[in-house]
Amino acid sequence: MADIVLGVASSHTPQLSSGVDMWPDHANRDRRQPRLLGKDGEYHSYDEILATVRPAMQDELDQAVWEAKYRRCQDAIAGLAERLAKAEPDIAVVIGDDQRELFLDDGIPALACFGGDELVDFPPEGEALERMPSGIRAASWAVHADHPERHPVSAELSRHVTEQLVAADFDIMLFTQQPVGRTLGHAFTFPRYRLGLPATTPIVPVFVNTYYQPNVPSAARCYGVGQVIRRAVESWDSSARVAVIASGGLTHFVIDEDLDRRVLAGITDRDPGLLTSLPRAQLRSGNSEILNWVAAAGALDGLAATEVDYVPGYRSPAGTGTGMAFAYWD
Repeated sequence: MADIVLGVASSHTPQLSSGVDMWPDHANRDRRQPRLLGKDGEYHSYDEILATVRPAMQDELDQAVWEAKYRRCQDAIAGLAERLAKAEPDIAVVIGDDQRELFLDDGIPALACFGGDELVDFPPEGEALERMPSGIRAASWAVHADHPERHPVSAELSRHVTEQLVAADFDIMLFTQQPVGRTLGHAFTFPRYRLGLPATTPIVPVFVNTYYQPNVPSAARCYGVGQVIRRAVESWDSSARVAVIASGGLTHFVIDEDLDRRVLAGITDRDPGLLTSLPRAQLRSGNSEILNWVAAAGALDGLAATEVDYVPGYRSPAGTGTGMAFAYWD
């Protein structure tokens, strides 16, 4: 039977890969956001969020503070990449969310797997590249090659995972052809371009609709998906070494350190009750990518979890930014 040998979870925010000189550009986009999800689970304007922030927030915006935090993030990523390389997985199950990259208004599944042999990363070009904000463009190397790049997929394990999810009464979409003109999303390319997953290592992408209401699975549902993924891997007739990777998170665009630390505690303390009871209202907008970590925790329940680092990357006076987190299970 196949064996899960390692779990890895990492934020994939552009703030992580753009350099701190671009953090003001990210902050300017926050200021233009008409609706920011506050710590109360409700949407507010930037000015409304700003009015609630403590004066000490200004200390978080010092250039030296930014640079120190950026270095911590790079060290954490390097550490995860080293562990991934040492584990030498034959296949990586990647749990992430699609942000209108493969799925558009013609159908956004709550859960999906891909049963073909490869998916292609198409980097933005032409007008799409010109429209891209400077900060996003500066970080694009972390999620796109400079040419169309093929990512091999383990169709056999993908189908087995799908079969097991269906047998466990999860409604999941299986597709076998990449929609024309659409690209594999950044949640699924980040492990290769930043975590060093070899180009020859097939992935099993598990797509969780975290962003787009109303068909967003609950935290309990996502944890259950992870549990089935574990059983699917362990029941698969193969000697493959499998890694599980969660991509994205934690809270953004308004950082909620309390929520982030609660999630990390639930993972490191192996407390499914905490993880499955996370409220839907707080798991919207960028915060919703926490669901990818919850699903990974379900899949990796048999392994010990270690928090590598948690870096609240504040980038504006209103406390916007990304709670950047890094963890592994072994």
